[in-house]
Amino acid sequence: MDDPFSFVLLCLASFRLTRLIVYDAITAWIRRPFHEWTEQELSDGSKQVFLSFKGDGLRRWIGELLSCYWCTGIWCAAFCYLGLALWPTVFEPLITLLAIAGGAAIMETIVSKWLA
Repeated sequence: MDDPFSFVLLCLASFRLTRLIVYDAITAWIRRPFHEWTEQELSDGSKQVFLSFKGDGLRRWIGELLSCYWCTGIWCAAFCYLGLALWPTVFEPLITLLAIAGGAAIMETIVSKWLA
């Protein structure tokens, strides 16, 4: 990572990969073995959904990791950085794609809040 542009690409790619793993519906199958959603009725009659972790030990740890944006972000950043350092021909296109998607997601958030 010799220049600021590469750093920005890695930041955007890590951002997008992290959101993909932690929040996006398309990757719910990754989280499903570790997460369980339960619905509880509150005293005022409203309902609230709670996340609980399945199992214990390693399974619970992975569940906690996959629910924490900051924790998963560190692993995603390490994956992107090490992948780029060790296998640049494979990871450069992946990093670029994730960075473009991350930049687009940030722009969409700004525009939707600005127009709302």
